[in-house]
Amino acid sequence: MAKPVVAVVGRPNVGKSTLFNKIAGSRISIVEDTPGVTRDRIYADCEWVGKQFTLIDTGGIEPYSSDIILLQMRRQAQLAIDTADVIVLLVDGREGMTASDLEVANMIRKSNRPVVLAVNKIESKDIEKNIYEFYNLGIGDPMAISAEQGLGLGDFLDRIVESFDSSLVSQEEDTRLKIAVLGKPNAGKSSIVNRLLGEDRVIVSEVAGTTRDAIDSTFKYFGEEYVLIDTAGLRRKNKIYDDIERYSIVRAVAAVDRSDVCMIVIDANTGISEQDAKIAGIAHNRGKASIIVVNKWDIYEKDQGSVKKFEKDIRNTLSFMPYAPIIFISALTGQRVNKIMETVLLVSNEYSKRVTTGTLNEVIGEAVLMNQPPSDKGRRLKIYYATQGAVKPPTFIIFVNDKALLHFSYERFLENQIRNAFGFVGTPIRLIAREKKDKS
Repeated sequence: MAKPVVAVVGRPNVGKSTLFNKIAGSRISIVEDTPGVTRDRIYADCEWVGKQFTLIDTGGIEPYSSDIILLQMRRQAQLAIDTADVIVLLVDGREGMTASDLEVANMIRKSNRPVVLAVNKIESKDIEKNIYEFYNLGIGDPMAISAEQGLGLGDFLDRIVESFDSSLVSQEEDTRLKIAVLGKPNAGKSSIVNRLLGEDRVIVSEVAGTTRDAIDSTFKYFGEEYVLIDTAGLRRKNKIYDDIERYSIVRAVAAVDRSDVCMIVIDANTGISEQDAKIAGIAHNRGKASIIVVNKWDIYEKDQGSVKKFEKDIRNTLSFMPYAPIIFISALTGQRVNKIMETVLLVSNEYSKRVTTGTLNEVIGEAVLMNQPPSDKGRRLKIYYATQGAVKPPTFIIFVNDKALLHFSYERFLENQIRNAFGFVGTPIRLIAREKKDKS
């Protein structure tokens, strides 16, 4: 099951980013503050009383001028509402209810999502009475909190996780392979989806009542049914400013969580960018099998060595996922589109591959002979044995005398030896070191 998405929504200067940072700080258990997007602090994976969720920060978007402040606020809030399973409406208890608060509340009410109304900046009993006017918003009981001082956050988080059961409808496990189509706006995601579906079906609307804004489409390939999770709903062409890139990340998170294989689409004409790296980083950090699809190759100005140069640029920018195969296609002409599903099925099989313990330990033993394990202050790393603990992604447990001696560089060396022996094309590999007492 995908993690629930919790969005903090509200007008500017009510303390959205302060609340986000407090919840995503050391005082709350963090599962993972995902690398690749940490500079923007867009989202964090959090846990409260054993329940995990993805928290979205919608703060930090400044309007271009005062006359469009309401327009910016409305667009930002709507994007978050479309993406979230549970919405937190944050208001300012010192300033009191404003017309802008009412505007946001009206938008939220139409979404039929569970809402937690939090009145921020309530630092003392004297001003706690200020919360009562927010009943006029008509979206539930207001909760007094102080994001800055951390007051009331325990009850507030309890209220959030209590909302998950009602917001997320439990479904029977879907065993069909799910493919998330990711990429920046205008990279050609819709065109690729339409090609794979075998029909000219540009997807522009969201399905009412769904908890994710990505759109699922099913199609058959050699008699088997597959699900495409299309994030093309991102492409809103009118009046989009800085917020579109933030939300391409947020929506990618939701799509990746539900997928088995991620298809990272890159526009050949704009080249590989930092934004592509952020999107690919989500798939990598969440341990998903991935392929890289370079689209619009038909109109790319090519010369001798174009493919090798483009591949080199991708490998440099996406240095954290050297395992992902790269395909050059044109969704417009259909050039090499048939390679997509071939490659998806290849990496899907690798993602689920198991190797025997005996063969694995032969490979590890040869690796140790080839490159002696590191030592520190006269103590050398000893590798006793290894076993595969899980698939999706392939996860290997290595029993050693001292985990601290397993340097990152040697871990990378072992991963490369495992890949050389067994392949694992298109999938990240996890290595987990466990200590076993040295009896010598």
